Amino acid sequence: MENIEKMDQASLYYLEKAPVSKAIMHMVIPMMLSFIATIIYNITDAFFIGKLDNTAMMASVTLALAFSSILMALGHLFGVGAGTYVSRLLGEDNSDSAKKVCSINFWSSILTGIIFMALCLPLLSPLLHLLGAKGETLLYTRNYILVFVIGAPFVIANLSLEETVRAEGASTASMIGLISGVVINIILDPIFIFLLHLDIMGAALASVIGNIVSVVWFIYYLQRKSAVQSVSIKDFKPSKEIYKNIIKVGISAFLLDGFMVTTTLLFNNYSMLYGNSVVAGLGISQRVIQIIDFVGMGFSMGAVPLIAYSYSAKNQERLRQIIKTTVLYMIGITLGLSVILFGFRSQVIGIFSIDPEVIAIGQKILFAQLCSTIFAGLSELFTGIFQAFGTGVQSTLMSSLRGIVFIPILIFGNLLFAVNGIIWAITISEGFTCLVGLILFLGIWKKINPAHKAESPN
Repeated sequence: MENIEKMDQASLYYLEKAPVSKAIMHMVIPMMLSFIATIIYNITDAFFIGKLDNTAMMASVTLALAFSSILMALGHLFGVGAGTYVSRLLGEDNSDSAKKVCSINFWSSILTGIIFMALCLPLLSPLLHLLGAKGETLLYTRNYILVFVIGAPFVIANLSLEETVRAEGASTASMIGLISGVVINIILDPIFIFLLHLDIMGAALASVIGNIVSVVWFIYYLQRKSAVQSVSIKDFKPSKEIYKNIIKVGISAFLLDGFMVTTTLLFNNYSMLYGNSVVAGLGISQRVIQIIDFVGMGFSMGAVPLIAYSYSAKNQERLRQIIKTTVLYMIGITLGLSVILFGFRSQVIGIFSIDPEVIAIGQKILFAQLCSTIFAGLSELFTGIFQAFGTGVQSTLMSSLRGIVFIPILIFGNLLFAVNGIIWAITISEGFTCLVGLILFLGIWKKINPAHKAESPN
């Protein structure tokens, strides 16, 4: 019992007692490294496929991004909801319930993946047309997606388990799980694509195997190393209350990823109107911009367990410092990286394509997306804060708004400004969403600011 208590204290140190800057860096740096590893994989994937000198194949990978977002949405539905719930439970010193939540998260993710696979296999052809695949890209997109359909249970479980591991402050363990899968991806990519001549299907297969490796690591950690969580079937005791707490926050993450699917589908279909060069340029720019987007996500997602724990423990001073410090760090790093990428935009795009048209349109798209990075990062942080508080209304509104606003902006942008309207649609919609998030956040700031403690209902 004494050993378990020591493990609990070590696990929760960064959530509860560590200096704010140290706690933020402990949670954020491993997450950034994980994201950077993921970026390296995505870039490597695109790099190897690009070496096949097939623009249609490169466009197919871009079209398939929307499908990947569906799996991400399902993983985050359980993972984000369960993760923030676990952090709040730990703030209340309730590790028994945290174990139940973690187990429910894992087994629900696996079951959802199996159901998803059973539904998608007979509907593969309609899905391909919905994604915008046509002509030469149709077969390539089908081969890529088929592998992900079969591997859906592992992809969803990987995403959901990573969230709960990080929820207890174990950011390093979370990083190890993510990076191990990415390393496997990178090793297997050239083997499957070139040596075994599996082409685009090989890239997908390498990714799914990487997800399986990550899931195995997370299961090992939660069963053998964690003192406050478990994926054991004996802790799988579903209840209406637990699912309610998971879903009310998880739905915001689900909608965010779901609307990402919608926006990606619209982006793909509108981009296809202007040819494969625009689609390929969009795909390259999206991969490059992830370098900055994942920095914002690293801060916003990394800080969520810290925010949730302090909020549940009613430590308002620490909560206020965590939020302020996170915002300052995130804005500074995001701006710095944006300036660097802008300065080398032509060279960066040129790494992935020698087609002059792709390079030209890729630079335009990259510039527009660089302009949206600050807005996107702050929007994600506001959403994360609302998720950490367990406030389903605000977090769901933020997640929905990012997709809803984008649709009319894209449609009218295309009508009025053709391809330029499509390129700048994301920047405009992210800016608007950020403004709404700021207004919603200011509405709850009085409850966080110690100067208003006397006025707070708590």
